[in-house]
Amino acid sequence: MFFDPLYFVFALPALLLALYAQMKVQSAYAKWQQVPNRRGYTGYDTARALLSAGQMGDVGIEGAPGKLSDHYDPRARMLRLSGDVANGRSVASLAIVAHEIGHAEQDSTNYMPLKLRSAIVPAVQIGAWVGPALFFLGFLLRITPLAYLGLIAFAATTVFSLVTLPVELNASSRALAMLRNNGLVTSEEEARGAKDVLTAAALTYVAALVQSIMTLLYYVLLRSGGSRRR
Repeated sequence: MFFDPLYFVFALPALLLALYAQMKVQSAYAKWQQVPNRRGYTGYDTARALLSAGQMGDVGIEGAPGKLSDHYDPRARMLRLSGDVANGRSVASLAIVAHEIGHAEQDSTNYMPLKLRSAIVPAVQIGAWVGPALFFLGFLLRITPLAYLGLIAFAATTVFSLVTLPVELNASSRALAMLRNNGLVTSEEEARGAKDVLTAAALTYVAALVQSIMTLLYYVLLRSGGSRRR
């Protein structure tokens, strides 16, 4: 292999943004985890209330190991909550649960970007690790079709990040609306806290998109430079 300083010109800004996004998530969660919601609802209570209000009784709820591992699985129609969120009575728990139920609502209403994201998951899982390997193998061995194949495979991850961002932003928008419309946030402080948590989480998806785009641009530049040297 080889060391290319140019890679860091592309990678460093994205890496710094990713670190900043993680810091914001941890900071927002730590802050609003300490603020109890006035209704005294746990994350589980919130999930049951919002699913019932949205007529999504077919969505199940189960535990998820780890911290901040909460997610909605559209294949199983299952909401999976980490212990801290499911049992917590904080503003942070309200926001996280509502966000995941935002995804369940997207699924129930056949929200097209969510369907598209789910459809390309298999390609992304392959492209994320096969793409770079094929690209560099083709680049180093000067097998142009192989390098382009790797580039195309990796591009699937960029498309995935591009589709994911509006899906996540829309879920957060739905979450805030559900919390207000169902009276689960009862003060400006709670509304601000829920928004802070969701905004911080959204930044991680922005960082992922930037990182994927910058890596793809680096591969394209590398491939273009290699072509000119021949």
